[in-house]
Amino acid sequence: MTRLPDRDALLAYLRENPDQTAKRDIARAFGLKGRERVELKRMLSELADEGVLEKRRRKVRPAGALPPVLLLRVVEADAMGDLWAEPADPTEAEGPAPRVLVHPRRGDPALGPGDRLLGRLMPPAPEAPLQASVIRRIGMGPRRILGIYHAGEEAGRIAAIDKKTDRDWIVPHAERGGARDGELVEAEQVGRPPAYGLARARVVERLGDPWAPKSVSLIAIHEHGIPDAFADAVLAEAAAAEPLPLGNREDLRGLPLITIDPADARDHDDAVYAHPDDDPGNPDGHVVWVAIADVAAYVRPGTALDREARRRGNSTYFPDRVVPMLPEQLSGDLCSLHEGVDRPCIAVRMVLDGQGRKRGHRFVRGMMRSAGSLSYGQVQAAIGGEPDEAAAPLLEPVLKPLWEAWRSAAVAREARSPLALDLPERKIVLSETGEVLSVAFRERLDAHRVIEDFMILANVAAAEALEAKRLPLLYRVHEEPNPEKLESLRETAETVGLTLAKGQHLTPRHLNRLLEGVAGTEHAEMINMSVLRSMTQAYYAPENFGHFGLALQRYGHFTSPIRRYADLVVHRALIRAHRWGDDGLTREEEEALAETGEHISMTERRSMMAERDTTDRYLAAYLADRVGSEFAGTVAGIARFGLFVKLDETGADGLVPISSLGREYFRYDAESQTLTGERSRRVIGLGHRAVVRLAEAAAITGGLLFELLELEGAPGARTRRSEWGPAPKRKLVRSRRRERAR
Repeated sequence: MTRLPDRDALLAYLRENPDQTAKRDIARAFGLKGRERVELKRMLSELADEGVLEKRRRKVRPAGALPPVLLLRVVEADAMGDLWAEPADPTEAEGPAPRVLVHPRRGDPALGPGDRLLGRLMPPAPEAPLQASVIRRIGMGPRRILGIYHAGEEAGRIAAIDKKTDRDWIVPHAERGGARDGELVEAEQVGRPPAYGLARARVVERLGDPWAPKSVSLIAIHEHGIPDAFADAVLAEAAAAEPLPLGNREDLRGLPLITIDPADARDHDDAVYAHPDDDPGNPDGHVVWVAIADVAAYVRPGTALDREARRRGNSTYFPDRVVPMLPEQLSGDLCSLHEGVDRPCIAVRMVLDGQGRKRGHRFVRGMMRSAGSLSYGQVQAAIGGEPDEAAAPLLEPVLKPLWEAWRSAAVAREARSPLALDLPERKIVLSETGEVLSVAFRERLDAHRVIEDFMILANVAAAEALEAKRLPLLYRVHEEPNPEKLESLRETAETVGLTLAKGQHLTPRHLNRLLEGVAGTEHAEMINMSVLRSMTQAYYAPENFGHFGLALQRYGHFTSPIRRYADLVVHRALIRAHRWGDDGLTREEEEALAETGEHISMTERRSMMAERDTTDRYLAAYLADRVGSEFAGTVAGIARFGLFVKLDETGADGLVPISSLGREYFRYDAESQTLTGERSRRVIGLGHRAVVRLAEAAAITGGLLFELLELEGAPGARTRRSEWGPAPKRKLVRSRRRERAR
């Protein structure tokens, strides 16, 4: 009886044993000998002729299958930190490039997108993706470049749009990817930069006209690697979502909860309501309700929606667009607390005493119906006696009780004394086509403070509730300033006659005294900026180290699950703690909390940098027509290569190069943040008032270049050099260079 396998058995063996596919390996596996081996050879040849098998040297494999050992290129690291790769040689597989899950070896250097590695395919598992172990890394990923393509006769060039990069790349015609002259492109550097001349690059994506108004945010999205397109699986899950019934939820539709947001808000994830407490034991007390959209009911752990939300970490906001954490079907509809529509929510009922201190709280999973959707301006006008049609019916039953509760809560906030920085926020107003119409500072209203204070109270309640249930959560951590930065702040404060005492336990109250001491003076902005620079950066972590800026012992983000993944994690923890359903925090999520906190802290910083760079580019475009004009401002930064001046009119920052300050040598002191003239002893420091002339405005990079005209009332270097000391002789300069070298 022949032991020769049939076609199905042979193909199954080849798929399950990709590294043992030589004829002798197959014969050994099926116990074939003598004449049977000849029949096997004939069978393999026939299958190869039919296109069922491919022959590679002495081995065979199913057509379109990957070899057992192959060169892979890392494509991305997903939200869970897993590495995904594709075959570096596109001819290795038919059709779309397969994705391979990579398993690095312990102790190997970290791999990133673009890195190449030699990998060994692992035996396939049912319903599992292709997986490969790392044999060794072949090379680092190519450098990514965002710039303007300029066509040339022999080759093109790419000029980087990053203002920190002062170089070009050469692009052979064969590698321009169809790019046209003047287009914004994304490219990658090819090979190592030569000792002389320009490095070579290859265009990988054309992004269109860089001068188009709405390209400004597109540049930031690509420059910072912010995911801005949802995969089909994510969109499909969002499209399948439907409104939820009341079910076992607590019915809160009788409460006149309202949303208060910016006039241009794209989503509404929090609602508030307050009324006097009728408990005789709590005179002058109030009950405050804060209801938050129940995003966890739609975004369940382990789904495509959840993986994408975690990967993005948060929504990113630009003047002309939003890159949301969740698809529009959820963020703008089912999870948004629209007026007059039933929406699932997780709400907290908080009881405050007459001094605004929280006496207790209770969380519920409910169903609400917003009684009104108002803007901050509408609410402020209504409280001021000028309600419009939308706010008038809500003034007596909702807005005034809300204000009374807030005034009580404000007493407790003042007693706590959180850090009270006064740093105006810029607002860029765009036309419908994307041009900058105006740049102003956002008005700070009591209506903003009402919502902020109640959201903070709800966030504290969430952290306390989970601690009481002994459930893990992601805290919002803001640690105390480090001693080195505090010493620098002390030196800056002393320059304006203020004191920050040493040897005491620093609290926000001490810093608030500094801020109060300069409020309304010319030094206010400098001290506010110096206090801000002395702060550590806030982050997310499962360990609680308190929140210094808010003067709180425990703090967790609960109030914005539509746009922050951290809040969604807290919602799931509350669901698990109260046993509200099977969509709570899983054990796997609990074990990965530290990793999740680190990841979403990174995505938050990424969004902040992208938003800041976009604002800089819009400001540069707005000022481009005013090159040569003079502006008043304040020295906001000092560096070895010059000083940064912030303009009073727009808040834009620009550089005064140190080379433009005359022929005097300036010494840079990093600790005191000063530049000191070597001959004149003239000191340039933070907060000094300046008059500058706009010399250059580069809209594509967001860079502004200034010429210093006046500093603290004295003429700048180019108008009266005597103020800065005589120009040193060349011989003296050479002598001092030798001294510094020694």
